[in-house]
Order: sequence, then structure tokens, then C-alpha cells
Amino acid sequence: MHVGILGGTGPAGRGIAIRLAHAGVTVTIGSRDGERAAAVAGQVVEQRPHLTLDIRGADNSGAAEAEVVVLATPWDSAVPTVQLVRASMVGKVVISMANALFKEGREMMALIPPRGSVAAAVQAALPESLVAAAFHHLPASEMEDLESGLEADVLVCSDHPEATAATMELTHLMKGLRPLDAGTLSQAGAIEAFTAVCITLNIRHKAHSTLRMVGI
Repeated sequence: MHVGILGGTGPAGRGIAIRLAHAGVTVTIGSRDGERAAAVAGQVVEQRPHLTLDIRGADNSGAAEAEVVVLATPWDSAVPTVQLVRASMVGKVVISMANALFKEGREMMALIPPRGSVAAAVQAALPESLVAAAFHHLPASEMEDLESGLEADVLVCSDHPEATAATMELTHLMKGLRPLDAGTLSQAGAIEAFTAVCITLNIRHKAHSTLRMVGI
């Protein structure tokens, strides 16, 4: 399996890359600047010499050539980013992990995009791709540290059963994560917005808490 991560040089993208690569997946970290992506990928591997991680860097067009693509850009860059590489993602599963948030004081607030969610906007921009929403509630610092003891549920939603299945399969591979099918893409707005609550809790309690759905 080869996974590309658009805008993958930030903490969220690096965390996904590390946990996928640790499971044996080939990962291409993408960026608008291919040289920066290559440098970040090199640093990630060099900082973990005891692990065998197949992580490389490329520009976003290179990352979009992968079998499955994860979108890890800031929310307001999500649609412009995929529009530039959409020809490379026809027929592919594209996983949106962006949240439309802003900070006010010590709280995070959720914004409601015009289509109801970032994932819905991405699907509208990629009508020939299979968009899923996932990975919204994961603390990036814990994701990057494989010894953090992270245990978290990942809510997955999509209008395409094959996208849900592929996203859940990838999530299963990542240490400490349990995927849960949360329904169609209409659920993405609520899932994305709840990230504001999760981050606010972590700010207030100086914690790195995660989402666990008890009883499932």
C-alpha cells in the first residue's frame, strides 16, 4: 500500500505518516514545496533510527499519485489544494482530516463551511473521487510518538462504502487506533465541529485526551 499525504509536513500529517509507515505502509509526504517535504521526511526517518520507515517527500502532485490520499492541509487550503491535483485522484479514496476552527481566548470555536463540512466541500471539488472524513480528534504530538500509549477511536464517514472500508482498513493498521463507521458524509459537519470541544478540553486541562466510544 502506498499512501500520499497532501500538506503532510505539519504535525497532523507527520503523525499519520509515522503510524502508517510503522505498520509497513509506504508514505509520501506532500507539500507545495517538494524540497521542504523531502527535508521533513528525512528528519522524521533520521529521528527514529531504530525503526524502518518508508517515508519520502514530494510536492503535492507527487503525493497525489499514491493509491490512497490523505488531505492534511489547513481547512482553508483544502479545496484549493485538491483542485490543483484532482486529475491524479480520479477514482481514488481521498481522506479529509481538516477541521474548520478558530481560537478565541482559551477556547476553540467551530466554523460551519458553506457545504456543512470541509469534507463535503472536498467531495464537491472532487466529484470523481471517493471522499471519506476521518482522523479529526487525534492529538498530533501523541500520534508522532509511538511510545505515547495513545488509544483512540477514529470516526469514519463517507457516501462511498468502499472509501469507508479503505479508511477503516488503514486505521486498523495504525498502532493504538480503532476505526468506527459513523455513517454517511452528512455526519462530517458534526464530527469536524466536535474537534473544537476536544481541543478546548485539552487546553483547559493541560492534557492530550482522545475520543473513546464506550459500549461499542
